[in-house]
Amino acid sequence: MSTVAIITGYVIAGIVVLGLLAIIDERQRRRFMATPSPDHIFRCSRCAYVYTDDNDVDRSRCPQCGTLNEEIKF
Repeated sequence: MSTVAIITGYVIAGIVVLGLLAIIDERQRRRFMATPSPDHIFRCSRCAYVYTDDNDVDRSRCPQCGTLNEEIKF
């Protein structure tokens, strides 16, 4: 075997290992990422309590003080 073939083999093996590590890292990152919730976020205008409610609700009653609040738009 020539030195060029050995060096080429090591370079190709290194590229394959780096590719596999990138694939494994991407899978782990996707598994641990938080999935976005379809719920709406509300902040009470009276007591400043932040809470969530179903996505089909436009106005929600604060669970702490009972005030009706609009959804927060980001």
